[in-house]
Amino acid sequence: MSPATVWFVVLAASAVCFVLKLAGHLVPEHWLADERVSRTAALVTAALLAALVTVQAVGDGRALTVDARLPAVAVAALALALRAPFVVVVLLAAVTAAGLRALGWG
Repeated sequence: MSPATVWFVVLAASAVCFVLKLAGHLVPEHWLADERVSRTAALVTAALLAALVTVQAVGDGRALTVDARLPAVAVAALALALRAPFVVVVLLAAVTAAGLRALGWG
């Protein structure tokens, strides 16, 4: 891809994001007050976060890979389920990934 094409795509994506954000501000407030809308918005947020975590945990460019990241995410999820503080969750995930990589996996 040429540099001009990359810049065009970046600027077009930026314009689309701006228009979407502007459209969100123009939605009438009484539409957003509906319970179904607020519940759906909360579920979409959680689904997007889960999708991002999944892509980062098992994605490697154009292929899927299972390495030390996946068990680290599983340990973090378990720690969150046990209501551990966020710092502890991050440290447990990091130690898990580092330990598995030190053992030669991933």
